[in-house]
This record gives sequence, structure tokens and C-alpha cells, in this order.
Amino acid sequence: MKIIEGGVTAAKGFKAASAEAGIKYKGRKDMLLIYSESPCTAAGVFTSNVVKAAPVLWDREICSGIHPVHAIVGNSGIANACTGEEGRKYCSETAVEVSNLLGVPENSVLIASTGVIGMQMNIEAVKKGIGIMVPELSDSLEAGTGAAEAIMTTDTHSKEMAVEFEAGGKTCRIGALAKGSGMIHPNMCTMLSFVTTDVSISHDLLQKALRKVANETYNMISVDGDMSTNDSVMVLANGEAGNSEILEEGQDYKNFEEALYTICKEIARMLAGDGEGATALFTVHVKNADTKENARTLAKSVICSSLTKAMIYGHDANFGRILCALGYSGVVFDPEKVVLSMESTAGSVLLFKNGDPQKFDEDYATKVLSQKEVIAEVDMNMGSEEATAWGCDLSYDYVKINADYRS
Repeated sequence: MKIIEGGVTAAKGFKAASAEAGIKYKGRKDMLLIYSESPCTAAGVFTSNVVKAAPVLWDREICSGIHPVHAIVGNSGIANACTGEEGRKYCSETAVEVSNLLGVPENSVLIASTGVIGMQMNIEAVKKGIGIMVPELSDSLEAGTGAAEAIMTTDTHSKEMAVEFEAGGKTCRIGALAKGSGMIHPNMCTMLSFVTTDVSISHDLLQKALRKVANETYNMISVDGDMSTNDSVMVLANGEAGNSEILEEGQDYKNFEEALYTICKEIARMLAGDGEGATALFTVHVKNADTKENARTLAKSVICSSLTKAMIYGHDANFGRILCALGYSGVVFDPEKVVLSMESTAGSVLLFKNGDPQKFDEDYATKVLSQKEVIAEVDMNMGSEEATAWGCDLSYDYVKINADYRS
């Protein structure tokens, strides 16, 4: 497996386009279209929030494996969430428009939206955007990047990635894009991620791989503890690589799962590092826990702590905040066994060991905590399981951004 240039158009047979439709924003792209002429197997994981956006309800049925899929159409600006029957009707109208212009079944179109909750969609703007994008569909790298840019809201940069791997003696590719900066606390798994692959794989194994990988990547990030109504990760597999269909969990399946994990992990890190107002990616690695689930719980408890996030923003080695977050996670452990250190490209500093605070140089610790990525290494000394979670610091700008988000 190797990382290659590109995003959702890197896999064979996939095209993309973007458009400035004027749904909410002015003077910027706000719609994307991803298309495969070959029918795709589709899998998805979606928000567990009881309040689900209309597109999530639409996509869950289509990703059940009943229908082949040809396209994803997405928009930024308006989330089409908490919009009642009218919002659900707009999903159908959107799919019909794509169906008419591309000549594909209505139930082969997935829909995704992100933006303000509670506002009705400008359906005429959506239809206009689709009309612009269909003739401009392209398999170029630039088309994939344009699609990644089109669904940004408060993101400061687009997120995309592609990898190449082997299956059945054929070279296969996976490409992905994502958006997300605020309202990031997935549990499906506002966050959207679309993944394309030219591998041939059964629906059941595609869904199994996605669910496992999402649990280890997208579900291990948090920016602000708010779970969106729209969180969705969807994978389309069109089989154009020409490999024999993956029908069992052999080496080809392992290769695919590894490639999917790699791409989703890096996209997840991009999302966490681009949190609203963030100045640093905050990584927490818990090792030697008694169970995998406890390692996950401990790591995520730390990245979700507002006090710990503020500590990272202030470059302050106030390690008691990390120990406190570990302590209220719900996991039972012996604090006398915990070893805690902080690391970055500037070096490493030991802060706490076996119940005792350690002497350290405050200026050096500040330097370690002042880098673009800061890592908390937590050794529980309880077993052999480990987990990693990703978050970001908490700055003044987070409040500024969200205080006037609707405007």
C-alpha cells in the first residue's frame, strides 16, 4: 500500500464536479457531485443522534445494499435538518434532478448536506447547481479537489487523500474527501466523509470494514463534544479495478481494510487538527490498558476535556487536568501505576510517574506544548491494549466563530 496524489477521483471510473449554486454562501462553491457510470456497492455509517437530518434518513435506506448507487450530491450552507416533511421532499426532488440529467435511477443517488440546522433548503438553487455540475464532471485531480472545497463551512482548508493497494493481483485505489471543523464528536459511527474505491467487494464486507474502521478513526476524534445531526461516512465501490470480488475475509480483504484504515485515520487527523479556532492537533495515546474499550474510553475522555484543551492552547503543562479526565472517564484503574508524558517535535517531558509528580523544566515543557501537534502518552500499566484519540486545543476563536454562525 502507498499514499498517492488525489482524492475521490483517484479511483478508476469516478468523476467529480463542483459549483457555486448560491444556496447560502455568495462568491464561493457550495455544491459537489461525485459520479460513477458503473453501478457501485455502497456502505455507510451515520450519526446516532436521535435528531437526524433528512439526507441521513434518505441515505440509510440506500446504503442498506438493496440498490446499486451511481452518485453522491452534496451541499454546504444549509444542513436540511429539523426541516420536517418539506426537507424530506427536497431530498427526493434532488435525487430526481440528478436522475433526469445523468440517466440513473432516483434510488441510486445519495444526498448529503452540511450547514445551519433548521433552515429550509433553497431547492431551486440546488437544481441549478446540479445543472451546472453534470456537464463538468471530470476524473481530474482538480475536479476532486474542487469537490472537497465545495462542502467546507468553517473549515480552513479542504481534506482529501488517496491510497493504492493490491487485491487479486490487481492494482486498486481508494480516494476520500471530508469536511468538518465544528460540531465534531462523531458516534456512528457537522462531519461528512465520502470515500470512493475501484475494488470489487461484497456489500456485507464493505459495510463490515467501514464500521470497524470508522470506530477506530472517525469515532476517535472530537473538537467540541457536539454530535451533529448530519454525520455521515459513505463508501462507493464500483469494481473497475478488475479484481475478483472480495467475498471472504482473506488476504485481499485485509489489504482493503488496511488501506481504508490508513486513509480514514489521516482524514480524521485532518478534521481534528482543523477544529474551529484550533491552533494545534492534540493526540492522546493510551497504552497498556486492561481492555481495548477501556483504552478507547480513556483516550477520548482526555481529548474531550475542555480544561485539557485549554491547557494545550495555553502551552501549560498542567498535567493534573489530564489525570482528572482519566479519572472521571468511568474506567477503574490505579492512579499509582499511571505514567504520563507530553511529546512533540520539540521533544518529550515526563510529568507524572507512579503516583508522583515529576520535576521538569517549565520553559522546556512550554516549548514542547507549543508545536502544531502535541501528544499525551499515557501508560496505564494494567495490560496490553492501546488506543489513540485525536482532538484540538480550545481557543477564544471557537466562541467567536459559533456566536454568529447563522450570519
